[in-house]
Amino acid sequence: MSLLWLFISSIFINNIILSRFLGCCPFLGVSTKSGTAKGMGVAVIFVLVMASVMTWLAYNLVLVPLHLEYLYTLSFILIIAALVQFVELALKKINPALYKSLGIFLPLITTNCAVLGVAVINMNEGYDLIQSIVNALGSSTGFLLAIVLMAGIRERIQDNEDIPKCLRGLPIALVTAGLMSIAFMGFSGMKFPGLE
Repeated sequence: MSLLWLFISSIFINNIILSRFLGCCPFLGVSTKSGTAKGMGVAVIFVLVMASVMTWLAYNLVLVPLHLEYLYTLSFILIIAALVQFVELALKKINPALYKSLGIFLPLITTNCAVLGVAVINMNEGYDLIQSIVNALGSSTGFLLAIVLMAGIRERIQDNEDIPKCLRGLPIALVTAGLMSIAFMGFSGMKFPGLE
């Protein structure tokens, strides 16, 4: 499989939110404003790529040689939590302004099932390190795309008087997410000769 095709398909065809339905909590909770959605998306890109590297190394260099593969879920969760804590501490020391602007998003990433999901997908698909990084980068870019699109839509419809009161807020957000998911299903037939 081509790395470019893996990247494109993980953004559009296998979108982590709209196709695999992982990371729905921050998707619905943080997508009320475009600024916060972008901040969350950028933080997820960094953490997801780093977590994929660390979990791939732990699985292939520690767990497999020691025949402890059954501990992958526990070890992946510990690695992701430790990585997020490390990133939070490093940002607080190195760039306090960025830490302050992303402060709320970093703890949310620890509980984001998309981060663990991509690590498990990389392991289940048998991706090598480069493929794991490309899949993580594509998946997190797809997360950013979906959450920013959702935030833009929610900003436009939040004060719409045509929406019945019983559908305002989270109900219309769920309907919107469903429609976005259906729209992204259209990418499933996408073919690029020479890339696959």
